[in-house]
Amino acid sequence: MKTRFEHSAGGVVFRRSEGGSDRFEIALASRRTRRGELVWGLPKGAVEEGERPEDAALREVREETGLEAEVRQSIGDISYWFVWEGARVKKKVSFFLMEAVGGDIARHDHEMEEVRWFPMAEAPQAAGYDSEQDVIRRAASILAPAEAGG
Repeated sequence: MKTRFEHSAGGVVFRRSEGGSDRFEIALASRRTRRGELVWGLPKGAVEEGERPEDAALREVREETGLEAEVRQSIGDISYWFVWEGARVKKKVSFFLMEAVGGDIARHDHEMEEVRWFPMAEAPQAAGYDSEQDVIRRAASILAPAEAGG
C-alpha cells in the first residue's frame, strides 16, 4: 500500500468570557464525518506549498469559523495515520493558540455546519477526537493553569 505524508495546521481560538465561571471560551466547528455523524472539532487544514504553518492556521481559522485571530504561541503537533483512497496517510497537524480579534462565527464556510463558543471547561469534552481534546487541554493550561484541571 502506498504511503503519503500530509501537513496541516489549525488553531485553538479563544476569547475572554463576558460572565460565568470560566474566564475563557473556545471556538469549535462542527462537520459531518464520512458516516454522516456530526462531530465538533478545531479548525484546521492543509499547509500549502511555501506557506508557514502559522499562516495556514490563520487562513483555516478565518475560512472555517469566520473569525479573525492572532497567533499567541505554538501548542505543538499531533500526528495520526489513516487510509484514504487506497493509500496510507500519516498526517501531522501543527496547532497554535490564537486570540479572536474580530470576525463573526456566522460567516463560517460551507464545510462547517455550525461554529459555537464553548466555555473552556466544556470544550475538551465537546471535541469529538481524543487528540484534539488533548490540544484543547494544553491550551487551557496555558491560558488559565488553575482552571485547566484534568
